[in-house]
Amino acid sequence: MKKILLALTAVAAMTASASAADLAARPYTKAPAPLPVAPSWTGFYIFGGGGGGIWDADTGVQSTTTGAPILGFNQRQGGDGWFGTVGAGYDWQTANSWVIGVFADGQFGSLKGTIQDQGPFVAGNIKNDYSWAAGARLGYLVAPNVLSYVNAGYSSSHWKGTTLYDTATALPAGLHTNGFDRSGWFVGGGVENNLNIFGITAPGWFMKTEYRAAYYENKNISELADGTNLSNGRDITFKPFVQTISTSLVYRFNWSGPVVAKY
Repeated sequence: MKKILLALTAVAAMTASASAADLAARPYTKAPAPLPVAPSWTGFYIFGGGGGGIWDADTGVQSTTTGAPILGFNQRQGGDGWFGTVGAGYDWQTANSWVIGVFADGQFGSLKGTIQDQGPFVAGNIKNDYSWAAGARLGYLVAPNVLSYVNAGYSSSHWKGTTLYDTATALPAGLHTNGFDRSGWFVGGGVENNLNIFGITAPGWFMKTEYRAAYYENKNISELADGTNLSNGRDITFKPFVQTISTSLVYRFNWSGPVVAKY
């Protein structure tokens, strides 16, 4: 019996020793802090906004049949106004912070100015009411969420017809011009960054501000008689140059905001 009690006492001592060892502090390795990962600019986006613009045009008057100048010098006419814009594009981000993209957009509004013929002293209001463009852009990420870029491409513009008025009496002169389209090329640039409202970042939403200069080909605008639509033999030459600045909201489909690596 005494031997049995000694054996039980030894077992209890060993169990207590093992439990104390289990409860002792164990060394551990702290997991590394997650590393921030910047979202990629690669993907589709859409945008919409508005802005203002000005245009000026070298103008003159020439013979409809021969193309010979009728007046001895040219003039420069101009106009201004506002517009709305919508568009879409796709960007590719390279490994060294460069972004290359393609896009297309349209502008709809009223950039209005004047044209005139100093011979019979007639003038009228002419308006660029819409245009569209397609091109490419090249940008550099000055920060993970800020893109500075330049762009260039093809553009087409529509100009509405006009009623010509006698500049002395301000009455209709019985002449008008028809609407027409002009095509050309553009260059521009801007800055795009993620949208931050009162310190709160909206995932996927960006804002961009862009300047653009469009150079369009010359147009001979025929002066036509009201009713018959026959030419009076005089054309107003018109070569427009349009400058715009716009601000747009951009939604990028691939952007979910800053994320962290998972372990």
